[in-house]
Amino acid sequence: MLSLILDLCNILGGFLLAIGLLVLAPRIGDDFERFAARLARFRWIVGIAALVCGGYFLIVHLTSGPHVFHFEVVGIAVGVLLLWERLRVGRALPDSAARGPGLLLAVFGVIAMIVGVQGLFTPG
Repeated sequence: MLSLILDLCNILGGFLLAIGLLVLAPRIGDDFERFAARLARFRWIVGIAALVCGGYFLIVHLTSGPHVFHFEVVGIAVGVLLLWERLRVGRALPDSAARGPGLLLAVFGVIAMIVGVQGLFTPG
């Protein structure tokens, strides 16, 4: 159950991070933007869930093996990035995906969505 929550957090968190890039998609960019606006108020919940689940699996896999998986590392990174505004009061992450750090966040968001979908289809 926790692995499913981690995968969903990777997908939703990646979507929230990548929205600056996804709105540039023709025909569906406006729909993505409206969905992200509805989902944005739950950003901190997704971030906390990603941190808790990713941290749990990181501790479990560090202590009992077999090895650390990329799902939990991406989940922890997604959680930290989604909670960045609350962790660093007054310092918001860049919103524009046109270039620079905003583009880097958007690309990481796309990678997080891919990792989340991969986690849904990975057994165990």
